[in-house]
Amino acid sequence: MRRSMHTLSSVFSALLLARLVFAQPSPQVQERISAAIKAAAKSTNIDYTAFVNPFIGTDNFGDVCPGASVPFGMAKFSTDLTGYAPAGYVTDPTQTIRGISPLHDSGTGSSLGSYGNFEIMPLLCPDGFNTCTTTLAARERFRKNNTDDASPGYFAQTLDNDIKIEATSTRRAGLERFTFPRGSGKPYFVLDLANDLPASFSGGTMDIDPDMGRITIGGRWEPSFGPGIFLYQAFACYDLLDNGAQKLDEYGVWTGDTYGLDQKALGQTHLNLSVNLIGGTPYQSGALFSYADDPSEVNIRVGVSFVSADQACENAETEVGNARFENIMNQSKALWQDKLSRIEIDVANTPANVTEMLYSSLYRSFLTPNNATGETQGAFANTTAPYFDSLYCSWDTFRTFYPLMALTSPTDFGDIVANYIDGWRQTGWMPECRSNNMPGWTQGGSDGDNIVSHFAVTYHNEAAELGVDLNDLYSALVTDAQLNPPEWNIHGRQVNVYKEYGYVPYAVFDPSSTGRQTREGSRTLEYAFNDFGVRQTALVLNNSADVETYTNRSLLYRNVWDPSVVSDGFHGFMQKRFPNGSFAYENPIDCSPQDNDTSRACSLTEDNENGFYESSSWEYSFFAPHDIAHLIELMGGNETFVNRLDHFFNKGYYLAGNEPSFQTPIEYHYANHPTKSVDQVRNVVFTNFDITPAGIPGNDDQAAMATVLIFHFLGLYPVHNAFLNVSTTVTVRNFDARSVQQTIPSGVAAYVSKVTINGVPAASRCHFDFYDTFRLGGEIEIELTANKNSVDSCAGSLPDSLSTGGFASAR
Repeated sequence: MRRSMHTLSSVFSALLLARLVFAQPSPQVQERISAAIKAAAKSTNIDYTAFVNPFIGTDNFGDVCPGASVPFGMAKFSTDLTGYAPAGYVTDPTQTIRGISPLHDSGTGSSLGSYGNFEIMPLLCPDGFNTCTTTLAARERFRKNNTDDASPGYFAQTLDNDIKIEATSTRRAGLERFTFPRGSGKPYFVLDLANDLPASFSGGTMDIDPDMGRITIGGRWEPSFGPGIFLYQAFACYDLLDNGAQKLDEYGVWTGDTYGLDQKALGQTHLNLSVNLIGGTPYQSGALFSYADDPSEVNIRVGVSFVSADQACENAETEVGNARFENIMNQSKALWQDKLSRIEIDVANTPANVTEMLYSSLYRSFLTPNNATGETQGAFANTTAPYFDSLYCSWDTFRTFYPLMALTSPTDFGDIVANYIDGWRQTGWMPECRSNNMPGWTQGGSDGDNIVSHFAVTYHNEAAELGVDLNDLYSALVTDAQLNPPEWNIHGRQVNVYKEYGYVPYAVFDPSSTGRQTREGSRTLEYAFNDFGVRQTALVLNNSADVETYTNRSLLYRNVWDPSVVSDGFHGFMQKRFPNGSFAYENPIDCSPQDNDTSRACSLTEDNENGFYESSSWEYSFFAPHDIAHLIELMGGNETFVNRLDHFFNKGYYLAGNEPSFQTPIEYHYANHPTKSVDQVRNVVFTNFDITPAGIPGNDDQAAMATVLIFHFLGLYPVHNAFLNVSTTVTVRNFDARSVQQTIPSGVAAYVSKVTINGVPAASRCHFDFYDTFRLGGEIEIELTANKNSVDSCAGSLPDSLSTGGFASAR
């Protein structure tokens, strides 16, 4: 379905030689990775987990969680730091640690953070129980510099008082290990009931069972990226005795605030707190306990659940049981090895930083969404379908995240698609941006449509075996396309006015539904692409009437093209439009990186008058992924289109960290100038990605940045599909390592001259089909040349567009 996937597959690209900066994490992390890559060049039994740097994206507002997790783990153990830290952890050495907690998201756009519930902090209290620093402000500590460590399934950090914190995990549980300096005295721990990252506690309970050595916690909190009227529930179970190897000493509860309240209650075992209705910061509260015999090492087993405290304890018992820390860590590592080995590269002939970037990105592509199957609540309580939490957000992930999953992990893809369809069954519409098990904000259209329709196009033959009912899938799509929800801020679309006017009107009177009346230009473009997904699925199901209907609707993006708008000498831009048909002019530069008005609203806020979501008209005017041939016509033909793309990049309107820009570096293919795509992809990669903590261009957006980077590599590596049990091997002839830089030197081979699939020359050197290559498997050869001018054409068909007869059949 997605042409960007097919086109990028034949673009030869590579990464940069990144400079290394050591502050956090420990320099040993990079040293270990570099040594593993060097050793793997001479090995046939490769440990791909050793190439992963979990700290990439933990700086520069990347919002990546480096904590211990299994693939799609519900539990992610990481420390929580002060300051801007949506995923809990940040590298910034000026921030302090307030504890380690088992629930996190990775790569979210929620500025206040997500989860961070059930923090536990090791303490030294030489003057006894009542002097312990239990409140957040009192207990915060700096880390010991250059000690942060992580690898797939493992996380560690050392406080500036030399207490070391380690964690490893299963899907819904894990182990925490704390090592105290010898001779430091009795180890104490403070464990939170009320605190979470966004300070949204809305009531809960905590119970201490000193004989069993168990603390159970449960409560309600507000979601991080959705309406505050919704509350989610979460539970935890902390087993403190390490299967009898440890013994509690003191125990009790505490409560405090930021205005002088700081009280402990030795021997008390129960807390029952409601929400603070008068507002302000919630009261802090929790448990405080110590261990007898001054052990230097303390092991704590943790289980989490979204159903009950009893289920949290059961999760810990069944997933961890009596296993030791190293056993759980090795189990987690094995799960990661299975995922990461789906893509194999020629390590010996690949620059080390490319190897590290690739596998670190692939690792992040399996961190989220969180597999909470069996942990459902609210409308999904007791569902038998797979269930995934933290869909941040369909608008971010439909472009590259799920197309990559289609290549390597169809079983996981099928589970998540089944989860989307179950959303339609349980609530009436598919989810858009589920946040903390609650409905989250819709950013574009009903972009879950793009995800499930991509699955239908690629795996319709195997859908039943993968647990997906195609008839229900199509019914869910048609619901999104035809039925207007009463409130479309959280799911569905404002399709009533879209169908009436042929675009989403600006300042329209809509008496039948509610939603934030902004983003009219971008929502029209998104709705049209959503309709293209419905059209493609109708094609799969041989529903010719609907194919015609949704073909026509997918072309409605043309209705917001205003040919009279001129910017920097280029004519015609997408604009929002009044119900009477007239356009409402907005400067196409507004909300671009070159917009000098820093106060301009460009996001979900009610004062966003730009007409586009997190983007400029310059950026969104290139967005019609299914019909770029007609965009080229609107813009004046191939030459003008290429000049306009060049200007878009050279002028600084392109933003690598913004999803609507993902496809623009390769759109030269559609204008029959593929070598310019090769050059632009290198430029984009070299200037925006590296192997440092700041090595991605802003928020990872649930690995959207990770997966667009991986797609910039496609065409170089054999990809194994575990479900179909096929492998696709891509061999690049005439590879020259000197091409691995921002600008390709003269005389260096880097441009595609010929593509051969299973010994047969491809019909084009600009694209090839998923069915012929990744679905059936086989051998692909890409031959490179240094003679750029001789190969600056597709030498065959251009990538598909609807207006030129593309996408005519399903295979």
